[in-house]
Amino acid sequence: MRRIVCILFSICQLSIFAQTTISGKVTDSKNNPILGASVYLEGTYDGTSTNEKGEFSFKTSEKGIQIFVISYISFETFSKTADVSALKNLHIKLRDDVNSLNAVVINAGTFETGEKAKVTVLKPLDIVTTASALGDVLGALQTLPGTSAVSEDGRLFVRGGEAEETQIFIDGIRVFTPYAPTANNIPTRGRYSPFLFKGITFSTGGYSAEYGQALSSVLLLNTIDEPDQEKTDVSLMTVGLGVGNTQIWDKNSLSVNASYINLAPYQEAFPDRNKWNKPVQSANGEMIFRHQFKDDSMLKLYGAFSYTHFDVIQDDINYMDGFHFGLQNRNLYFNTSYKNKLGNNWKFETGLSFTNDNSNLKIMDDTVDANENSAHFKVKLYKQFSNRFKISFGSEYFATNFDENYTEISHQKYKYGFDNNLFASFAETDIFFSKNLAAKIGIRAENSSLLNEFTVSPRASISYKSGENSQFSFAYGEFYQNPKNDYLKFSQDFKAENTSHFIANFQHTKNNHIFRIEAYFKDYQNLVKYDSEFANFNSNFTNNGKGFAKGVDVFWRENGKIKNTDYWVSYSFLDTERDYRNYPIAATPNFVSKHNISLVAKHFITDLKSQIGFTYNFATGRNYTNPNEPGFLNNQTKNYNSLSLNWAYLIDQQKILYFSVNNALGTKNVFGYNYKKTPNAAGNFDRQAIIPNADTFFFIGFFWTISNDKKSNQLDNL
Repeated sequence: MRRIVCILFSICQLSIFAQTTISGKVTDSKNNPILGASVYLEGTYDGTSTNEKGEFSFKTSEKGIQIFVISYISFETFSKTADVSALKNLHIKLRDDVNSLNAVVINAGTFETGEKAKVTVLKPLDIVTTASALGDVLGALQTLPGTSAVSEDGRLFVRGGEAEETQIFIDGIRVFTPYAPTANNIPTRGRYSPFLFKGITFSTGGYSAEYGQALSSVLLLNTIDEPDQEKTDVSLMTVGLGVGNTQIWDKNSLSVNASYINLAPYQEAFPDRNKWNKPVQSANGEMIFRHQFKDDSMLKLYGAFSYTHFDVIQDDINYMDGFHFGLQNRNLYFNTSYKNKLGNNWKFETGLSFTNDNSNLKIMDDTVDANENSAHFKVKLYKQFSNRFKISFGSEYFATNFDENYTEISHQKYKYGFDNNLFASFAETDIFFSKNLAAKIGIRAENSSLLNEFTVSPRASISYKSGENSQFSFAYGEFYQNPKNDYLKFSQDFKAENTSHFIANFQHTKNNHIFRIEAYFKDYQNLVKYDSEFANFNSNFTNNGKGFAKGVDVFWRENGKIKNTDYWVSYSFLDTERDYRNYPIAATPNFVSKHNISLVAKHFITDLKSQIGFTYNFATGRNYTNPNEPGFLNNQTKNYNSLSLNWAYLIDQQKILYFSVNNALGTKNVFGYNYKKTPNAAGNFDRQAIIPNADTFFFIGFFWTISNDKKSNQLDNL
């Protein structure tokens, strides 16, 4: 027995003598000790935690090469492969985890929303419940800073840029004709339903090198990857109806939407100064099919069709019997996208879109038949080398064929158009120096066969997190865009128009509120000029135009501080001048307001099961030319004011009754004047105010979601 005890004692002694002590200290990058960090040898039970001084010490019987690991929340995990005998008196500095929730975000010039956005500015449902938006994506975005109130047009005008300077993408693929066509002074709408999109990124400047052919702004719409339930949506409105259905099976899902709009009842109840031979009618349909493969790759097929038809005689001071305008438009858009993970942290994305847009116009006694076929193909690779270094690069190809036939009353015919093929490549890297400092650096190159021109666009932004809830960002970029179709169809002897963007941004976010202020400067070069009243085939075109835009945008949103209340305030100051088109001198364009203010508020009344809301828009007057006085764009309209109201009543969990009125006070907003082409007896030119049609609009709708999912609740929509 004594011999056995001696043997066991000897074995224990040998085991103790064979153990190695691993020791050291763990701090952050500023040498502050880290308490509670886990320190261990991978694949063993040997380890400990750091004390209040950041120190650690533990014994191990492991020998040879081992993997030594230190981990702690909000820091990158440290790993070292070494002989255990060398793991003594270590001093390890942990690096900040740049993927943590409080890490810096590169956001100069960008409002990003959706599931993965660290700051939600607008959700898709905000679009539906915002008074004045009328369920239109573009209408809701016009309550954000950087946009101008151009209510007689309806498109996005961003930071002194024309509407054509903003490009729209669905799942990263270009939409060539995103707006429904309309007549002068009748605002347009976007073609697409907000309910198909999970997130929206609205860049008012300084956007990624991945996107081009936009001088001012890009709007990115990302469709839903996986619907959460099967359902049927039914909407009955004063001006039409709509229906939608979503089906899910295996790894597949299909969503379909269709709507029909007829403004005849509204135009009959609220007549304007126009004579409608045929009221505005439109039919729209959308579908998206999704398939998720076993390797988690995703294929999406998206299609949209729209048809618009109307015929109107607009009251015009220069036409005794009015100005006759008729339109039939047919638009088909198809988009497919595919994403896959290739292994070793590589990702692959590709997509293709095709657009066919056909319009038949009647302009007085003349007719125009315009047809555009456009396609976009894109390939992108993405690699995350580490949490601190990411790179993406790719190429894309744009093809456009545009033809227009113009027939005069005399049967004289004119045919014009163009074909353009544009190839582009881009590369961009995200570098996180720490969780407080990050940069995005990119470059884009484009070659246009039509213009026979090669352009290079460097872009860069940097963001610094100055506090727990605040950060500063700066951005610079060069942006090119081919002249718009209205010029290219008459001449192709152009260079690409160009802008340089300089942006400085401060943002503070905490809990349910966000404050951001952003200053910018845009320098325009190579803008198109011509020497005629309107661009036509007899015009002499040049690229001698130039201009600038500078200003400050402010945004504040708060949700919940006032119980059941959500509101946001936007303010924009814009100073801009351009010497372009047929301008005789540099001047502020007639679509620009120096000051724009939007206030949006929504309040839910629990006892009444109702949400009430309002949107107030204010803009200072816009320039116009008064021929009775010397000068160009020498006068200014009165200020713009519009108050819109809405009310939504929750009938039950799946039914909502909705009422809204735009410009509830019936304010007569004037956006300029048409002047008589010939003077009156006193030698002056008579004028007629430009007032947008349907500036005051009443809307009543009933929305019903039919779903077997008991969790489905229309209250979430409010």
